[in-house]
Amino acid sequence: MNIRQATRADAEQIAQIYDPYVRNTAISFETDPVTTEQMADRITEISAHGPYFVAEEHGRILGYAYAHPWKERAAYSLTLETTVYVSPTEKGRGIGTALMARLIDDCRRRGFTALIACITAENDASIIFHNRLGFEQVSHFHKVGYKLGRYHDVIDMELLL
Repeated sequence: MNIRQATRADAEQIAQIYDPYVRNTAISFETDPVTTEQMADRITEISAHGPYFVAEEHGRILGYAYAHPWKERAAYSLTLETTVYVSPTEKGRGIGTALMARLIDDCRRRGFTALIACITAENDASIIFHNRLGFEQVSHFHKVGYKLGRYHDVIDMELLL
């Protein structure tokens, strides 16, 4: 497995990984699938300001991770929000951990001071995953997302770099 910087050419495979999370879960609060072109534009925009990595094996994208500005105000400029997704067929291989380790190292190297992971409160696997990486829960918001016919809580987890 190779971890490398994402490019616009990865957009189709990244969108395919993301699509089941959008359609079938409250892990993502997006409600409409993202097109390849929309994903390509996101890759370009996010990569211009922060790290965006893919895990690749034999030309196939297995997962991706990126960090983008947490808030727009200048005072937050050294804090990023992280995102990581692994293909549902590739879970349990350490791909997410490898991606996040690379992402955290890159953010630290670039001089960022804090990373925030915004997680649906019922996503126990992601909460455990982030705890293992050193993130700590710092907030709990109640009923802030409505998807799949019900309300969902969200927690924020923070890692100081």
